[in-house]
Amino acid sequence: MNIRPDQIWTSTLNDMDLVQKGFDRNKTIRFYDTTLRDGEQSTGVCFSANDKFEIACKLAELGVGRIESGFPRVSAQDTEAVQRILDAKLSSEIWGFARCIQADIDAHLELGTEYTLVEISTSDLKMNAFGFTREKVKSKVVDSVKYAKDKGIKRVNFFAVDATRSDLGFLHEIYTAAIEAGADEVSVVDTIGACAPETAEYLVREVRSWVGDSVAIHWHGHNDFGLATASAIGAVRGGADWIQGTINGMGERAGNADICEVALALQFLYHQPVELDLSKAREVSQMVQAHGKYTVDSWKPVVGKFIFTRESGGVVSQFHMPEAIEPYSSEILSANRHVALGKKAGLANVKIKLEELGLDAPQEKYGDILEKVKELGTAEKRLVTDDEFRAMVAEAV
Repeated sequence: MNIRPDQIWTSTLNDMDLVQKGFDRNKTIRFYDTTLRDGEQSTGVCFSANDKFEIACKLAELGVGRIESGFPRVSAQDTEAVQRILDAKLSSEIWGFARCIQADIDAHLELGTEYTLVEISTSDLKMNAFGFTREKVKSKVVDSVKYAKDKGIKRVNFFAVDATRSDLGFLHEIYTAAIEAGADEVSVVDTIGACAPETAEYLVREVRSWVGDSVAIHWHGHNDFGLATASAIGAVRGGADWIQGTINGMGERAGNADICEVALALQFLYHQPVELDLSKAREVSQMVQAHGKYTVDSWKPVVGKFIFTRESGGVVSQFHMPEAIEPYSSEILSANRHVALGKKAGLANVKIKLEELGLDAPQEKYGDILEKVKELGTAEKRLVTDDEFRAMVAEAV
């Protein structure tokens, strides 16, 4: 989608060097979506094979560079989903998820997966929880990466679980071992969401110094402190090439980074090129919510139901000038702007709603209509529907 400068109304203070420095705008940040695997780990969410297939097709339309198809050893449904997604020959690369276990890799090989992410814990905390030693982890990484490459996997991404709480010396050692074994890419993983944005930037820059410029670096962050988007931006400033995340920020505990939020912020606040068509974001979000049987907050950035709907009378009086009350145009997200009627409405709400619905009422009746709107909205603690408003107008007129 071609976004025009006159559709963005952010602060000019963002252009200060202290905000903009450090980003490599000669490269385009791309997104690796893990909604079908890590997103489904949201408690209570269960996607069917058909759900996953339909979501994958929408993710490809969104412009996601890579789609993680799932973990086939979980169930027959997951195996079916991975196979259908691979067979669809989507425009996105289809990646598999595997632990550093040969059987996990074999499951993808049997289905024809060409790109695989292999994971294992690298922090002492998690290694102790699994009963692993550093030597055992290193051996598993080397053996798994070599096995995958020897068996014909075209690209392998080594995913260091809990990287942000790992000993830096060991993390350096394990990334080096993975690359020497044949890993093409590495993921820096904030599994518990325990990393500040500045720390994400520092760690990615440190990993870049270890692996060199030819190895793609992914950032995978969680939202436990509400900073997943900020940390992803920090990671990009530190040199990350790919951001991993999900639609609607789904995932374990507080969820993952929301790839659409990250894309929005990178483009409009940091002038960083991204590969994602935000005009498709709300459509994809709604599908994922429907299949996951949940609803996001109506005020959620990018995809919230009411982010372009105004109820407060003081704000609605400025509705004719979107840049006065919004930071970017609703057209970017293919969304419609609306005025709502409720307790906080004013005369401007009544005027605009009359025009929207093609209703006529003399201006001297606006106050009476507004009073009825406020009474109903306050008594029932909700918005007034269009049909209820029509009845109020008819009664007043």
